[in-house]
Amino acid sequence: MAVVGRTHFNAVLSTYFLNERLNVHGKIGCLLCVLGSTVMVIHAPQEEEVASLSAMAEKLKDPGFIVFAVCVVGSSLVLIFAVAPRFGQKNVLVYILICSVIGSLSVSCVKGLGIGIKELFAGTAVLKEPLFWSLVICLVICISVQINYLNKALDIFNTSIVTPIYYVFFTTSVISCSAILFKEWLRMTTDGAVGTISGFLTIISGIFLLHAFKDITFSCDSLPLYLRKGSPWGPQPYVALPSHEDQVEGSSNGGRGTHQRALKEDQ
Repeated sequence: MAVVGRTHFNAVLSTYFLNERLNVHGKIGCLLCVLGSTVMVIHAPQEEEVASLSAMAEKLKDPGFIVFAVCVVGSSLVLIFAVAPRFGQKNVLVYILICSVIGSLSVSCVKGLGIGIKELFAGTAVLKEPLFWSLVICLVICISVQINYLNKALDIFNTSIVTPIYYVFFTTSVISCSAILFKEWLRMTTDGAVGTISGFLTIISGIFLLHAFKDITFSCDSLPLYLRKGSPWGPQPYVALPSHEDQVEGSSNGGRGTHQRALKEDQ
């Protein structure tokens, strides 16, 4: 829940301190993303407890996880070398997908290293285990890729859009990885499955609102313009508020007009 609060907090503060505008559609989409991800986390099954690094190694050797890891690495390489150079600067989902799918592996590495460090303090010689150092190397590579492409996304796109979308995809990827690695789906009840699917559909709706309507200048102040003429209950044509640049230009033009009228009155 701390991640949920931090994500929503960053998205809101960016509109004030970074002068990034988030319209009504974006705010509703941000809220839906957070709510949907929270529902998925609440209905997620209890994670299986792994007590030793050797038990973690057995789970990493599972064919299902190996196929998942190969798919993650393969899709990441395709996104990095084929998709990102062409569409990375145009579509916010490209860089975020790279960070998210790689992030699912980094979380698994962190869990394995946590188990190894706990055994190290208990007196077990885990530093001689190849798996321990393999997890360290994998974690360094994954975090480097995540930071690199997340910074690229933040440099190009609006922070209010990048933050919730990244949180949604990252959370979904981590839950999927944990379900495959620890076989959590075998212990999922019907209520949990329905809640997970509902949360995922809510996430899709929020992402659609954030991404599809990000360039529309619409806010709560536009609603009186929408209902100004005719019956207050009847549908009226959509009227968008002018952008910040149009407002500045209109103010300067109005000032010049007032100055010209004053000169005419003096003459």
